[in-house]
Amino acid sequence: METIRIDILNPKALKLLNNLADLNLIRIKSNDDDLSKLIKKIRSNSKEEITLENITKEVEAVRQSRNAN
Repeated sequence: METIRIDILNPKALKLLNNLADLNLIRIKSNDDDLSKLIKKIRSNSKEEITLENITKEVEAVRQSRNAN
């Protein structure tokens, strides 16, 4: 199996691709699906809820560490 990335310029091309997928000749995957899976995996490994406050604290800690060196 070979994987390629296609930028669709014309909506008619998407219809053709969907027709090929209906014939089981190709499989269409959205990049959003992969990102969603990654986010769910990261969140499932966390013992606490990931909040904006937690992210901000982590970013500030990394910045302080970089500035200290």
